[in-house]
Amino acid sequence: GHIQLLPPQNVTLLSKDFAMILSWAPGEGSPPDVTYTVRYESQDRLDKWIKVPHCKNIPRTFCNLTCALSNFYVKVRARVKAVWGRSQSPWVKSQFKDYYSEVELAPPMLKLNVKENFIHVKASFPLPTCVENLTWKYDLNLWEAASREDKKKYEGYFRKDTVTINTTALRGNYCFSARALYESITLKHSEFSQPVCVPLNHKG
Repeated sequence: GHIQLLPPQNVTLLSKDFAMILSWAPGEGSPPDVTYTVRYESQDRLDKWIKVPHCKNIPRTFCNLTCALSNFYVKVRARVKAVWGRSQSPWVKSQFKDYYSEVELAPPMLKLNVKENFIHVKASFPLPTCVENLTWKYDLNLWEAASREDKKKYEGYFRKDTVTINTTALRGNYCFSARALYESITLKHSEFSQPVCVPLNHKG
């Protein structure tokens, strides 16, 4: 039979770790096997709600919309409804947001390749595939673990760039940390990554 299915609560469009995600909480008294369906509309085509195939009748309470979006520069909002058997709740809409100006970044991971007099540093970003072509950059910091001296800064490298550092003059344990950068309406950056430390030029 039909039960009165209450709509999802706290429906929020948020950006986290390079992704645009719709999240919500189950409506009060929802059955344990309730599922959810999500659609979105963009501000340049209002009232055209677009289906999100990977978020149809899903049991989880979030939907990653990043790669479903047709335009990263236009504000979008999403809506979600609960479905149980033949019962459906009303749709609940989120606020509007756009990826371009509101994306939140995650720190990159560093890969270090130590050669005799050089170290090559690459940053890898946990990006959804569809946004790989946007202009992501990173800043790199380098410092000696034991010293309180200033960090060396290497700023504004493109995501796929390798930073090559001459290590001839460096002796001891050196640490590296990086943050992701993105220039939209303002310049935004992630937190710095956990430091990765390596011994350089230890004469055994």
